[in-house]
Amino acid sequence: MNVLRFSDLCAQGKAAGQRVFIRADLNVPQDDAGNITEDTRVRASVPCIRMALDAGAAVMVTSHLGRPTEGAFKPEDSLAPVAKRLGELLGREVPLVANWVDGVQVQPGQVVLLENCRVNKGEKKNDEALAKKLAALCDIYVNDAFGTAHRAEATTYGIAQFAKTASAGPLLAAEIDAITKALASPKRPLIAIVAGSKVSTKLTILQSLAKNVDGLIVGGGIANTFLLAAGLPIGKSLAEPDLVGEAKAVIAAMKARGAEVPIPEDVVTAKAFAADAPATVKAAADVEADDLILDIGPKTAARLAAQLKAAGTIVWNGPVGVFEFDAFAKGTEAIARAVAESSAFSIAGGGDTLAAIAKYGIEKDVGYISTGGGAFLEVLEGKTLPAFEILSKRAAG
Repeated sequence: MNVLRFSDLCAQGKAAGQRVFIRADLNVPQDDAGNITEDTRVRASVPCIRMALDAGAAVMVTSHLGRPTEGAFKPEDSLAPVAKRLGELLGREVPLVANWVDGVQVQPGQVVLLENCRVNKGEKKNDEALAKKLAALCDIYVNDAFGTAHRAEATTYGIAQFAKTASAGPLLAAEIDAITKALASPKRPLIAIVAGSKVSTKLTILQSLAKNVDGLIVGGGIANTFLLAAGLPIGKSLAEPDLVGEAKAVIAAMKARGAEVPIPEDVVTAKAFAADAPATVKAAADVEADDLILDIGPKTAARLAAQLKAAGTIVWNGPVGVFEFDAFAKGTEAIARAVAESSAFSIAGGGDTLAAIAKYGIEKDVGYISTGGGAFLEVLEGKTLPAFEILSKRAAG
C-alpha cells in the first residue's frame, strides 16, 4: 500500500517551520482518581512527536479519551493526565489547549496537546465543516493512531481529505508494513491462530482467512464449535451449535485448497469454570456430558507447536484456552513458546493475545505486536481501513 510517510517528509526537510497536526492514540486506562494505570500508548506516540520537533515543526497533537458526549466537556474527559505524562517522557512542558478548533497558537520547536477531539461536535460522524476547519490548522497532517484506523472520523479521515499534505506516522506505517508482510505477500506456509469465545464474532475473519492461509488453528470457544462440526462431543462447553454449518463450510473451503483446520485430538476438561477446578486431560472423543473444555491437550499442543515452528508466517489472534487459570494455561503457553521459537515472521494482535504475550515474556520474539484491537480484526477480515484508504488516495494525488 502506497502512503506518504512522515519520516520521509522530515528526512527531506519538508517539515521545517511547518504546522504539523498529529492524530495519536492516547486513549489510556485510568483509575477512579484519573491516574494513568498503563501508559504504553503514550510511550508509543513519543517517536512521532520527537520526529516532528527534531524537524523544526510547530507540533499539535490530539487524541480521543474514553467516550465523551460531543459538545459537552466534563473534567473526566480531559487529556490533562496525558499531557503531564507526555511532558515527563519528552522532558519538556506540554501545554494542554481547550477549544482549539478555530485556531491554535504554537511556534516551530514547540508542542501542544489539543484537548479530547471526541468532544468536538461532528467528530464521530466526520462532519465536513469540522474536517475543513481542522485541515486549516496545519500544513501537514500525520495519522499515527492505528487503533482508530477502522473509523472514518474528522480527525482520522476528514482532515486527511482536506489537509495540504496527509501522511502516515511511524506507528501507522509500521502497522501497514507488518500487515502487508503477513497477509498481502506472506512467506509460506501461512498459519493463522484465531481463538476466542464465539465463532459469531470471528466468523467473517475465519471465512476471509480460509481463502488465504495454509493452516487455520482455532481455539477457545471457537474450537468447541469446530469440534461439534467434526462430530465430537463437547459436554457443557461454551459453543454455538447454530453455527456448526458455517464451521463445516470453513473446514471444507480449507480442504478444497489442500489446507487444514486441525481439530484437537485431546483436551483439558473440568467440571466447573474455576481456577481451582481439577484439570483432566482426555481424548477429544471421550468428553463427558458434564465436562467443560477449558484448554487444548498436550498432544494437540505439541502437534500445533510443530506446525508453527515450520511456518513461514504466523498471524495470531487469541489464546487457545482459559490461560488466566494456570491449570488451563498450558496450551496457550505452548502456542506462545512455539511462536517465539519459530523463524516465521509473526504478527499478533487483540487484547487477550497481548496479555498472553506479556505473561510468557515473549514480546521480543514476536515479529510485530499490533496494538490496534478492532482495527487489527478488521484487517484480518480483509477490509480496507478508512485511514489507510484516504492516505493511499492522497499519496496517489
